Amino acid sequence: MKLDDFDPNSIDVEDQRGSGGGFGGMGLPLGIGGGRLGCGTVVIALIAAAVFGVNPLQLLGALDQGGQQVGGTLPGQTPRGAGTNASESCTVDEASRESCNALSSLNKTWAPLFKGGGFRGPKLVFYSQQGSSGCGGAQSAMGPFYCPTDNGIYLDTDFYRQMSEQLGATGSFARDYVIAHEYGHHIQNLTGISGQVRTAQEQASTAQANALSVRLELQADCFAGVWAALNRDRLEPGDMESGLNAAHQIGDDTLMKSAGRTPVEASFTHGSSAQRMQWLRKGMESGNPADCNTIPS
Repeated sequence: MKLDDFDPNSIDVEDQRGSGGGFGGMGLPLGIGGGRLGCGTVVIALIAAAVFGVNPLQLLGALDQGGQQVGGTLPGQTPRGAGTNASESCTVDEASRESCNALSSLNKTWAPLFKGGGFRGPKLVFYSQQGSSGCGGAQSAMGPFYCPTDNGIYLDTDFYRQMSEQLGATGSFARDYVIAHEYGHHIQNLTGISGQVRTAQEQASTAQANALSVRLELQADCFAGVWAALNRDRLEPGDMESGLNAAHQIGDDTLMKSAGRTPVEASFTHGSSAQRMQWLRKGMESGNPADCNTIPS
């Protein structure tokens, strides 16, 4: 995807690479859970163990600590931290530059859609292996995530290599899709959708609450597709196929099969490969956020 060089004055970037932020739980930022370990969380841990070589018991123990943050700067290290010049953080490597370009484009695309005002772009937080967020600790095995508490998209760019080498999701647009999906959660936060779903979850059964979480994830996929559609002139041959392939490779059923497990829909956290492809494609074809209504009324 041909994106213009980012404008460092138009994006908010924080760089935790070089700091030692500990991992003490994430407050379920990948969904909007209420701090308890559900089936989906267990599946995330098992998938992380199979794909990334993480000890699932260690990860589950960290998840169950309720978002407590530990750690800090390691001796002899100086974290770049908040307020760092975006140009510096965004040019550490090509993955960082791609991510900043995507964030800049997403801001420019979504801001005009908030005609009544109230738009505020998220910050992009780079970390390496471990970091900290307003939702608790961050760890590479969690994958990229959005934290609504501090409006941050958290990313260890090494995830891109894992996508390509371990998940078979290749291409620059596959990487852009990662940022665009997390940005979709930011849009849900700004519009109050995530808050409405959270309220509904509190009154629902565990199975119903998990199903609502999946619908949020699918809507974020659709929002990612809307961004692509509104920047259709920047797409290159093969981009759409690259994005759809990425959506397929990170579908819950495909990840479970890769981990040697039988797919169980009740344990899905983000949707099946077919569902993720369906909603990403819908956004790409429509270009209208109103067509991304995955949440039942």
